[in-house]
Amino acid sequence: MRILFWIVSIIGLLGIEKQATAQGKDTSIFAFPIQLDEYTLEASRSGWDVAGFIQKIKTDTTFYKAFKTLRIIPYTAINDIRILGAKNEIIASLKSTTQQQINGKCRSMKVVEETTTGDFYNRKRNYNYYTAELYAYLFFTPKTICGETNIVAGSENQRGKGEMEKRKWQLKQLIFNPGSKVAGVPFAGNKAAIFDPDVAPMYNFKLMLAEYGGEDCYLFTATPKPEYKNEVVYNELSTWFRKSDYAIVARDYSLSFKTWVYDFDVRMKVRLGTAHGHLVPIRISYAGNWHVATQKRERAIFTTLLSFP
Repeated sequence: MRILFWIVSIIGLLGIEKQATAQGKDTSIFAFPIQLDEYTLEASRSGWDVAGFIQKIKTDTTFYKAFKTLRIIPYTAINDIRILGAKNEIIASLKSTTQQQINGKCRSMKVVEETTTGDFYNRKRNYNYYTAELYAYLFFTPKTICGETNIVAGSENQRGKGEMEKRKWQLKQLIFNPGSKVAGVPFAGNKAAIFDPDVAPMYNFKLMLAEYGGEDCYLFTATPKPEYKNEVVYNELSTWFRKSDYAIVARDYSLSFKTWVYDFDVRMKVRLGTAHGHLVPIRISYAGNWHVATQKRERAIFTTLLSFP
């Protein structure tokens, strides 16, 4: 079973209905406690619709749309994947520059340059590591693909047939809907639903004003309470929403879990920018350490830098 497909989450929709508190004061807006900083508390008292903002977060599609937009515009990617040994030494790697080319309604990928070390590929040029295979699924286009759009409506729940398509669907849920239940993830599927009534009390939720990229943003964070840190999946889930339009401009998350079947410790950061009039990812970083029974432990890091003509 390819556990990496349901370990990696980059990144999703924060669906919550909470109860706001700040400095011990309960404003009785939500069902669960959420701490407001001085600015957001004062804004709510002055008429800012905090409940409406939370509902906006719940239905947000900007993050998912930003990734889908990569399917319809040209870009250059600098790819850096490193597989690490037990002492964090590099045992295999890939560094490459790729270009996505758009021809009408079709896209294809050109490899401008590529360097590998170690046993990154096998003799048939297949990937020897699941992290590399996952990365290729997300960012590489081995053949011409036509007819794609960046339309979000209806696409979140589309799921193909077969085991591999099931894993891809689970990956999509973890990336774009962190905090939701993900069927088929042994032992951890329900624990990933951090906003469910049974799990939410294990977390601290905060909403505050913060600057990102020179713009005012609302920063929403979820972190486990100290007494539950070994019982939950998410160690951190932080999202920056641009104040002017509530679009997501950055997301960080860290998650870990351990069972007798598998264990993992994964961190990701996604940064977004604007290209061709669209919100798009511009930097993605990952660091992961995971192990599945009967398989070798895999440690890997990767960074993707995207630029747009």
